[in-house]
Amino acid sequence: MQLREIAHSRAGDKGDCSIISVIAYDLKDFPLIEKAVTVERVRNHYRGIVHGEIERFVVPHLGALNFVLQNALGGGVTRSLALDAHGKCLSSAILSLVI
Repeated sequence: MQLREIAHSRAGDKGDCSIISVIAYDLKDFPLIEKAVTVERVRNHYRGIVHGEIERFVVPHLGALNFVLQNALGGGVTRSLALDAHGKCLSSAILSLVI
């Protein structure tokens, strides 16, 4: 199944850093999400887009994972030539991850 079937996502940005949250629709699905959506899988999913470190923070009481993607926005909103300089597409893209 794709992650989008059991979770939704949100995104934020600061400079060249994108912050992506993956949030379970139902807390009963959170253990599966926590196990399947690792830093390594996220790094592979965004290969060629994220050029820096990736950190994962677990927020179990919200059923959420927060990922901080460094060097992911082509220099940041004011410097990037990317069509989606804020990284909102990155949060949508994570939902296509097969778990």
